[in-house]
Amino acid sequence: MRNKQKLLIEQLDQKLRPFSEAKKVPIPERGWIHTIRTALNMTMAQLGTQLNITRQGVKNIEVSEANGRITLNSLKDVAHAMDLKLVYALVPINGTVDDLIQLKAEKLAKKIVLRTDQNMKLENQGIGDEKIEKTIKELADEIKREMRRSLWD
Repeated sequence: MRNKQKLLIEQLDQKLRPFSEAKKVPIPERGWIHTIRTALNMTMAQLGTQLNITRQGVKNIEVSEANGRITLNSLKDVAHAMDLKLVYALVPINGTVDDLIQLKAEKLAKKIVLRTDQNMKLENQGIGDEKIEKTIKELADEIKREMRRSLWD
């Protein structure tokens, strides 16, 4: 069972790999629709005709995209009207999905271990830094296994 979860995460990371470079591309200030439309030398009226909306409707779409309020369906419609394909993905900010799981597990483990150590220090039973780091690593590994399991339960 554990190998199945690991395989699924590896497959997901492989599917997302092509997007790792794309996430470095800055979004144009006025949005992709405006930028591509003007690069294609297409007027708002021409795009509006393709979308069966007014020039003002196109302007509203461009503004909503630039402000981050556009819907995926609207983006898909505009892309289709300009003979483009909408490409959509959610990618980890740093690294892979497996790295993200590891980071979340380590963060949770550190929180748990340090809170426990603080309580133990209050009772004069604190443990050393080396033991704390070892315990965090062990707990993070255990949490990571649990997180992988719960992803597909």
